Amino acid sequence: MIRVLVAAAFALCAASCTLGPNYRRPALAVPTAFRDSTPPQSQPGPESLADVRWFDLFKDDALAGLVRTALAQSFDLQIAAERVLQARERFGIVHADRFPIVVGSAATSKNRVSKVGPRPLPSTLGPDVADFQAGFGLAWELDVWGRVRRLSESARAQYLATEEARRGVVTTLIADVTDAYFALQTLDRQRVIAERTRDVASDGLRLTQLRRERGVATALDTRQAEQLLYTATAQIASLERQIAQTEDELSLLLGRAPGDVSRTTRFIDTFAARPAVPVGLPSTLVERRPDIRQAEQALIAANAQIGAARAEYFPRIALTGFLGLESRDLTTLLTAPARTWSVGAAAAAPIFNSGRTRASIRLSESVARELVVNYQRAIYRALREVSDALAGYRKTGEQRAQQEQLVAALRDATRLSTDRYQGGLDSYLQVLDAQRNLFRSELDLAALQRQELASIVELYRALGGGWEQ
Repeated sequence: MIRVLVAAAFALCAASCTLGPNYRRPALAVPTAFRDSTPPQSQPGPESLADVRWFDLFKDDALAGLVRTALAQSFDLQIAAERVLQARERFGIVHADRFPIVVGSAATSKNRVSKVGPRPLPSTLGPDVADFQAGFGLAWELDVWGRVRRLSESARAQYLATEEARRGVVTTLIADVTDAYFALQTLDRQRVIAERTRDVASDGLRLTQLRRERGVATALDTRQAEQLLYTATAQIASLERQIAQTEDELSLLLGRAPGDVSRTTRFIDTFAARPAVPVGLPSTLVERRPDIRQAEQALIAANAQIGAARAEYFPRIALTGFLGLESRDLTTLLTAPARTWSVGAAAAAPIFNSGRTRASIRLSESVARELVVNYQRAIYRALREVSDALAGYRKTGEQRAQQEQLVAALRDATRLSTDRYQGGLDSYLQVLDAQRNLFRSELDLAALQRQELASIVELYRALGGGWEQ
């Protein structure tokens, strides 16, 4: 009998309806090309920078090792992974409500029933009556209106949204590690420049002192020579402080205590091997970027909640059953013909709840509308980030090219002014100005080269590149 009812209930659930709107991706006007993007390249290559695998983006084994360490040990990524597991288990809990609950039970009781005698005789107590019962019980809400299915759909979308959030953490983590690594390499290179300038200034100061002892140079020349030496020495101390702080920052990203970070000294090789930047089509952002996918999954979850709220207008139908054994003697519970069963069904429908159901539906609809706007904002924010990264990459490249020419001109000017000073044609002030300008320009060039690499990383992130391939 119970099997027949269960089969009929399954058939009823299969044929039942599901209230609420089915999800459809919001229509959004997306431009056909990114702002400031160049036409596709004619030579063979990826359609977009995002099509390149991350480990093929920069040819640096030390950087690849740091990223692998970060992916294995990062605290933020471990937290995000646990949140994914939590969301998956919440989905499992909600999904389990779609199926019957079967529980085993065993009970015993002892009762004494009074006997009511004929008047005017008083009532008397009968003998104790024992009862032993064991069996299986069933409870099942028949999801006729799709309430439980909508809740399961919402929980599944929330789980997927959490997974996209984890991928977003991966994206941010790798971008931060890469940017910190390039910053560290740049600081190393700037320290080399400062040390070289310090050595040049030290040699210049020594020669100036010798010239002063011979009566060729003045005390002013000596003081001017000291200025560049002290400037370079102070810059070295500043750079060493920044190197230590950047190493500490990178160590935290790697999930370990502050300490030294291994790195290559071939920053120029990495810069020379930087990839080209074809950007592809804006429509691919919807499928690539974790934040956009996360926003869409949140919208799917909110859309399903509308159906669950509307189902509260209709009765909840539940099926209950019991199959077991019952006897007044524990020793005969398993041997006596003591089989017992029961089947029941119940329905409960709201009649008056002061507008609670209507308010719940309106709340769900408002949340869904808000998340539609949030989804649209996520797409336009992605377009803005790509545009900013493109502008940063192109203009930084132009600025870096001009800075390279400036450095070349200043090196030549430094050589010429030194020759003129040694020939007695100019004072040491011209040499000092040329060396000081060259020092600052070389530091700026190293910073611009780092900014250009960082803009490639930012563009790759904004395009939703293949961080996890």
